[in-house]
Amino acid sequence: MLTIPGNESLFCDGVSRRNFLRIGALGMGGLSLPNILQAEAQSGIKKSHKSIIMIYLPGGPPHQDMVDLKIDAPLEYRGEFRPINTNVDGLQICEHLPLLAKRMDKFATIRTIIGSDGGHDDFQCMSGRSERKMKDAPSFGSVASKLLGSTRSGIPPFVGLEPRMKHRPYNSSGPGFLGFSHKSFRPTGDGKSDMTLQGISVDRLNDRKSLLASLDHFKRETDASGLMSALDDFNKQAFGLLTSSTLTEALDVSKEDPKLLARYGKGDPRVRGDAAPRINEQFLMARRLVEAGVRCVTVAFGFWDYHGNNFKTAREDLPMFDQAVTALVDDIHDRGLDKDVSVVIWGEFGRTPKINKNAGRDHWPRVSCALLAGGGMKTGQVIGRTDRLAGEAVERPVHIGEVLATMYHNLGIDVDTTTIEDHTGRPHYLVDGHKPIGELV
Repeated sequence: MLTIPGNESLFCDGVSRRNFLRIGALGMGGLSLPNILQAEAQSGIKKSHKSIIMIYLPGGPPHQDMVDLKIDAPLEYRGEFRPINTNVDGLQICEHLPLLAKRMDKFATIRTIIGSDGGHDDFQCMSGRSERKMKDAPSFGSVASKLLGSTRSGIPPFVGLEPRMKHRPYNSSGPGFLGFSHKSFRPTGDGKSDMTLQGISVDRLNDRKSLLASLDHFKRETDASGLMSALDDFNKQAFGLLTSSTLTEALDVSKEDPKLLARYGKGDPRVRGDAAPRINEQFLMARRLVEAGVRCVTVAFGFWDYHGNNFKTAREDLPMFDQAVTALVDDIHDRGLDKDVSVVIWGEFGRTPKINKNAGRDHWPRVSCALLAGGGMKTGQVIGRTDRLAGEAVERPVHIGEVLATMYHNLGIDVDTTTIEDHTGRPHYLVDGHKPIGELV
């Protein structure tokens, strides 16, 4: 296992989370890559090419400063930004999202997301469930891995491009009770370098395979469960994947037209204490991965925990976000993927209607927002309405579970009838009875 320490980040909850990058399953006891391949072998009943890209905005983006501006609210609520018209009649969004404003016909805006626990983690966004009620619920990508498997050999069903953190993978709720065989594959960093055998020939790699087998011999002889023996074939596949170019090619954005790369932009890779860097190229990498056959890709972008300097920081973040998101959705449409690739963009909660003494907004789990695109959904509309301060949903509240139910629907999974079993064999419905959003599907 190769581990590369990164920069430490600190959220307002005081928990230190250090980025670290991992690759492997080549060392003794490393299981990640073989386990993903094991999931592929155990699944694969359906072979559709529907896919999901989830763009997670860590920290909780300020909904009332992005897509739900309340220009008639008192000054201490409405803030500094002005709304601008979009290409959808009657819809206005923030002045610092001009590219998005020209393309709102390709997006569905939900202004009334409810159901957040209010904690600084992505658990509900990734699982559609409450962590307080079901701590070991699997993420949507893990569920897709279990139910659908891989679309093609050598391509994992679930890829996480976001960084890991010291105490937990902040941007991945994990496979939960589905087990390690369905966790996301993480190429880390810029992706390509982690998938190449730098300084190691294939012959040397094969020698290491033999060494690994020898070191594991005693384990295999004494393992009563049969797990070690069962991993033999998957270790072989893991080595094969690392010597294959399929996934590496998908992760190499340099192969794209320079003009397209320029459309996505570079963003700002500096971490600056953030939960995730602002790397616009990861949006392009996500598109390449789903086009190569990955079913679910998660991307984390930026740091939206604006307890202070809300407007100053948003002026820096929103233009990068604007460029990356619009480039991704344009790209999906230009390549004819808009019926098959669904995009969901959101954070773990919203921000307080009232601006605090530090010119910031604090946590507000009562309501937040989301942008959805692609997947054959009915876009160019706004779902839900908040009160005059953007503090409460007064029309059409949309539960987090409904968004996940919509994503499952877009993958061809029926949330009304499909169940997954936990460690005890007990079946669970995927999103606790929530239905796909009728306005979209």
